[in-house]
Amino acid sequence: MTVLVIWALGGVGWAAVLLGLRRGVHGPARGPSLFAHVATPAGTVLLFSLIGFGSLYATVALTAEWWALLAVTGFRPERLLATGGLGRLAAWAAGTAAATAAAMWFVFHP
Repeated sequence: MTVLVIWALGGVGWAAVLLGLRRGVHGPARGPSLFAHVATPAGTVLLFSLIGFGSLYATVALTAEWWALLAVTGFRPERLLATGGLGRLAAWAAGTAAATAAAMWFVFHP
């Protein structure tokens, strides 16, 4: 059941970031940012499988990244680069690390 919750949160987080990018990114950066976001789940799961980890680790990490990004930018992911600076990037990294650690504990210590 926990894995299904992680997958659902990951899907909702991915879609929320996608909508934020579609709404907020304009000009020549829009196409590459949308392509990179759409390719991220498959690429990350492939990378984790090639280095010997399962896709559950990748799913937990991506879910934490997307929700930390949404929390730090106020559901406007373009703020990370446009007006974020190093402070917002550091907050995103810290939030991702904390959320990943918490999610891993909940998944592997039921």
